[in-house]
Amino acid sequence: MSPGATFRWSVRREIWEHRGIYLAPLAIAALVLVGFLIHAGQWAGKLQGIEALAPAKQVHAVILPFGLAASVILLTAWIVGVFYCLDALNAERRDRSILFWKSMPVSDLTTVLAKAAIPMAVLPLAAIAVALATQAVMLSVGSAVLAAKGMSPSIPWTYVPWMQTTLAMLYGMAAHALWFAPIFGWMLLVSAWARRAAFLWAFMPFFAAMALEKVAFGTQYVWLLVGYRITGGMRAFKADATKDPITQFSQLDPLAFLALPGLWLGLVFAVVCIVAAVRLRRRREPI
Repeated sequence: MSPGATFRWSVRREIWEHRGIYLAPLAIAALVLVGFLIHAGQWAGKLQGIEALAPAKQVHAVILPFGLAASVILLTAWIVGVFYCLDALNAERRDRSILFWKSMPVSDLTTVLAKAAIPMAVLPLAAIAVALATQAVMLSVGSAVLAAKGMSPSIPWTYVPWMQTTLAMLYGMAAHALWFAPIFGWMLLVSAWARRAAFLWAFMPFFAAMALEKVAFGTQYVWLLVGYRITGGMRAFKADATKDPITQFSQLDPLAFLALPGLWLGLVFAVVCIVAAVRLRRRREPI
């Protein structure tokens, strides 16, 4: 079997063994749809007289529930990715399956890379697919509700450039996957190293450093660094991206994002963590 085929099958094994990768976004999508069904009438009511609004407010009024739905689903995927990474290498040592998997012709590098691919590629793509499917159902329901109220069912299709919105969503997920790479790399490293309580080992050093820095120096540099890593992915967009719905290519700023030192330093840190996780998996014994 070629290395590429081995990697693909390793990724498939991770998906088979961790159903939360797709069940969590689907569960949140179901809740979003129920909420939209309950409030669809209110949303339709706010669109009465939409022609009199400014163009920017027209788009905002129509797309608000769709944008919120996508945001919640995508955020769920990132949270699932964090917990997956913390459990990925630790769990196989706890249930001793590592004794079986190490007997297979799959290298430690391939195994760790397959696990890293879950939060950085599989989960984002799954979340995008679920988000788009959810928005499609919401569009159908919304159009039906508008028609029932005697309004034009084409309003959601007329005032929102859905193609640009979808491509912007894909761009945003790719940018955040790169930006969050050091977080996922760190979680995998802790998962490979810790014997137990991987969650505490992953987060407590940062909380301890924040407390020590505050008490000793009265500064908050560690807090600012952590905050920058969590929210800095939004620098892939123009400054107004946090204020208005992202529906235009003009709101994207890929050149500025690629010029950020924090992006490249984070990717280097992620590579170091993944290499260390590979070495630890090779040497660690079952718990």
